[in-house]
Amino acid sequence: MVRAVIVLCLLLAGCGAEEPGGGGSSTNLRVTVDADGPKGAAAPSSREVRCSDTSGCAAERVPASAYQPVQPRRACTDIFGGPQTAEVTGTLRGKPVSARFSRQNGCEIDRWQAAKPLLEP
Repeated sequence: MVRAVIVLCLLLAGCGAEEPGGGGSSTNLRVTVDADGPKGAAAPSSREVRCSDTSGCAAERVPASAYQPVQPRRACTDIFGGPQTAEVTGTLRGKPVSARFSRQNGCEIDRWQAAKPLLEP
């Protein structure tokens, strides 16, 4: 009986250790931002964003839809928001992510604004 209680406690302790934010959802992203775009003289800057506890993490403040590319047939305003580009790769909440951002039209500007907590620290 004592042995069964010990095994149960060890199992429960192991499960809790894996799930700081629910479901073992760690975030480990590489964020590369080119402030003056690919034709600019300045080199892009890169940084790592790692979060094991999702509270207060910049990546967690970005809606999931911002990581999705603009649909090919979506009508977007022809507004140029600047030459900036960015790339985000890695894992978000334990799932793979790979997203590119720009400010080339209204739809891309909306995505950039949604991802601003991550792209513009």
